Amino acid sequence: MQRKRVALAVAGAVSTLVLAGFAAVDASQSTSGTTPRSKLTVMAPAAPGGGWDLASREAQQALRGSSSIVNNVQVINVPGAGGTIGLSQFVELGADPTQLMMTGTVMEGAITVNRSPVGLLDTTPIARLAEDYEVFIVPADSPYRTLEDFLRAWQENPHSHAVGGGGLGGTDHLLTGLVAREAGIDPGQLNYVSFAGGGEVLTALLSGTVEVGVSGYNDFRDQIETGNLRALAVSADQPVAGIDTPTFIEQGIDVALPNWRGLVAPPGITAEQRQELIAIVGELVRTPEWADALSRNKWQDSFLAGDEFTDFIRQDQARVNAIIEELGL
Repeated sequence: MQRKRVALAVAGAVSTLVLAGFAAVDASQSTSGTTPRSKLTVMAPAAPGGGWDLASREAQQALRGSSSIVNNVQVINVPGAGGTIGLSQFVELGADPTQLMMTGTVMEGAITVNRSPVGLLDTTPIARLAEDYEVFIVPADSPYRTLEDFLRAWQENPHSHAVGGGGLGGTDHLLTGLVAREAGIDPGQLNYVSFAGGGEVLTALLSGTVEVGVSGYNDFRDQIETGNLRALAVSADQPVAGIDTPTFIEQGIDVALPNWRGLVAPPGITAEQRQELIAIVGELVRTPEWADALSRNKWQDSFLAGDEFTDFIRQDQARVNAIIEELGL
């Protein structure tokens, strides 16, 4: 069996407040000369509690921590459609170097599946930060004690077993399809239910709306550690230190799927403004706060900045598109 290592790594009131907030920020910047060193706003294009939200808030703490890289850092949430609602709003901000958006492989898939009119290359790529891993998770009282238990039931009647994860075409969806295919299940037969973020997946899982949840490990970490949830498999290509869960590969399902996180700026900023943002993020990843975030969250450092990050996005988007076509998603 050929090993598949797939480098892949969606509230109305909230959205209204976010739009109002962006308008206020934009207006104030036009008159006060705000710079990225004095104030940054980071958009997490998903609901609170998910991977983008966590990464955004960890970056916020590192930027305004002991090194005082940026004086004032705000995080806002714009959930929906695998991040493409946030992406669409973000590219409309104009050339504002005090705005950043957290992104990653989830958005790449959502761009394709949702036929988004804008893509990541319509932004200004700044830097890739880190990779984390996905897990298949069940409630503690689930009859599925192991991945094999679930796969056996899934193979008998795929559509009768709801699997919940993030937006269509995102990492959760792709992982579900890849695992199904490896288990001999037609991905077209899946009953996949999409949610705006890991927090909603957790609620659906604990309420019984779905049988299995799929998201980043950290979306479920606290519930795993307290014993409310049981992880069946993790999407790393080898065991991860600090995660006491076997990989899919170790259990005979030859799929590995890392999930990258990165920051982009709006389109149209100057080369000098981009270099300043790259410098700021470069300082971020060298802080003790970020080193602690990597350790606590079991993230793998994968820093890549500027044009190299742009090239990576171009290649990774093509890879994701090929997998979506292959799975028929």
